Amino acid sequence: MTELPAPAPDPATLEWVRAAPEGDDGEGPWIEVAAGADDLVHLRETSDPDNIVTTTQVKWEAFVKGVMAGEFDHFAELEEDAEGDGSPS
Repeated sequence: MTELPAPAPDPATLEWVRAAPEGDDGEGPWIEVAAGADDLVHLRETSDPDNIVTTTQVKWEAFVKGVMAGEFDHFAELEEDAEGDGSPS
């Protein structure tokens, strides 16, 4: 039998932490993260707070470690190339 996903949490019951540059009080859009019940981690964008993505604590920790190790840096390089003169870095 396939296990059904947990119902979406009520965003008002979660303590959201905003990932914004230090000292930036603007509206963003920024990513917000909240720890939930049953070792779940919830993510949302400030421009669409009702659209919540849920993952597990283990997967979230693996993602954070990957970011810290530079595994996703090539995505930032693609954005920089699009903003620049189009030449590869």
